[in-house]
Amino acid sequence: MLKHMVFRFLASGGFNTLLTLGLYWLLLFSLPPQVSYAVSFTAGIVLSYVLNLRYVFRERHSVRKMALFPLIYLLIYGMGATVLHLAIHRLGTPASVAPLLSIACTVPVSFVLIRWLLTDRLDARGNDLSPPPSPRN
Repeated sequence: MLKHMVFRFLASGGFNTLLTLGLYWLLLFSLPPQVSYAVSFTAGIVLSYVLNLRYVFRERHSVRKMALFPLIYLLIYGMGATVLHLAIHRLGTPASVAPLLSIACTVPVSFVLIRWLLTDRLDARGNDLSPPPSPRN
């Protein structure tokens, strides 16, 4: 059901964020901030792929899905950066608040894009369109 998927998506995103933030802080003890960020961000993409594939959408892995998954993050980053820029420079939103607008815009788009990439057999409401299992003889 769609609302369960949305809940799992938000929960796994929160878990991923906490874990990768913790990784970033740990890496800061031995690496420069940019390197720590790059490593934790990359780990976050890998973890997001696994969580979304297995927990959120309950789908099977494929090389195609894995290869295309980071491209969704690239699109979402671009969208988020654009919203951030417009919020600050066009709407006059304080820089401390602008990321919230960015998140509000990118989370639903992320859900739709990730769901589109990872699911092979769901309709718009999240109903399984797989053919019924064939009877055993």
